[in-house]
Amino acid sequence: MGVVSIDQALRMAREAELDLVEVSGNATPPVCRIMDFGKFLYERTKKEREAKKAQTKIEIKEIRLRPKTNEHHRSFKTRDARRWLNDGMKVRVTVRFRGREITYPELALEDLREIAAELADVAIVEQLPGIEGRVMTMLLGPSKPPKKKPTAADSQRTDESEPETVEGESA
Repeated sequence: MGVVSIDQALRMAREAELDLVEVSGNATPPVCRIMDFGKFLYERTKKEREAKKAQTKIEIKEIRLRPKTNEHHRSFKTRDARRWLNDGMKVRVTVRFRGREITYPELALEDLREIAAELADVAIVEQLPGIEGRVMTMLLGPSKPPKKKPTAADSQRTDESEPETVEGESA
């Protein structure tokens, strides 16, 4: 439009029953816009909410073991890890040493390798087994993106598919 005085801009905003909003006060001359400020704030918060929904928050679950953990207990813990990995979460596998168990880190390393091999179809090793103090850890991440849960809109799309035609009939 061009350069307009503040008085003229206020008069124009009142006539249109809108607000005069300062966009850039540091510019010379200051830049203002005539708009519905309430609607602007509403749309901005709506966009922020949508952006927040679209974010993927990566969650890290943890499995704790000891070097003496038997095969049965380790199997149901890996079953939980498989479920978490299929849901798109990361899994930290921790082996905690107590007392003199620290003198045999190869036992824990073998356990971690077996767990990684067991979950190889759904997980990739993001952090190799490493020992820090009395704890040995390994980080597993999902190898595929998480499966999306079917929604009502998805089921409607499959119902509205093209009608089948019988041979010999023309469409």
